[in-house]
Amino acid sequence: MILYPTIELQNGRCVSLFRGRLEEPQILKADPVKKVTEFAAAGAEWIHVTDFDAIEGDDRNNALIDEMIKASTAPIQLGGGFRSLQGIADGIERGAGRIVIGTLAVLQPDLVKEAAKTFPGQIVLAVDVYQGRVVSDGWRDTSIFAPEDFIRTFDSDPLAALIVTDIDADLEEAEDSLALVTHLAGLAKAPLIARGLSRSLDDLSRLKYVPFVSGAIIGRALFDGSVDLGEALSLSKAPSEPTAEFI
Repeated sequence: MILYPTIELQNGRCVSLFRGRLEEPQILKADPVKKVTEFAAAGAEWIHVTDFDAIEGDDRNNALIDEMIKASTAPIQLGGGFRSLQGIADGIERGAGRIVIGTLAVLQPDLVKEAAKTFPGQIVLAVDVYQGRVVSDGWRDTSIFAPEDFIRTFDSDPLAALIVTDIDADLEEAEDSLALVTHLAGLAKAPLIARGLSRSLDDLSRLKYVPFVSGAIIGRALFDGSVDLGEALSLSKAPSEPTAEFI
């Protein structure tokens, strides 16, 4: 399983959002460029970066992100505010290894299909789910799509991965935070990355045994010290122990 340490940016700072609210950021005392080099030096295969200002149509973090991309020896998986094919092309031209797309996939799925064919293996589909429906625009707009139908729309496209976020779990209101990810992992044609379910090493251990889950995004736990990145990377890379078959 690939571990994706994540850095979330707002106004040039590392932040963590309270219940996904852009207007209520928790400011994290860390330099984004130093953090990305630290993650890469620890052995991260990928680093996930989300630009919250870009979701609002503000490009104030572009120069900072360019500096982060240049500083990191690990490729960057970049999300936030990609609303056109040209914007996606620009992100890749700037050096991002992958581009994460969510809202655009809800509003213009054909454009995302075109992007996946133009940049095969570099487009990641964000599937943010709240109360059984895919949401977009920073979790503020609820679509008509059930996650299963949304994922099937892109079955034949050469996506790099899917990122599934169970927002109910992110709000700590889900009875079984693994249920949605387990269900969708069995349906997805592209590798599935779980977001919001990695608050501890125990969480990562459980995710390793969910069939077809290829990766996990982890952020806040690395910044508050509840998870050591070196230990988490060792755990994620270690072979899973065989489990007994049910008779």
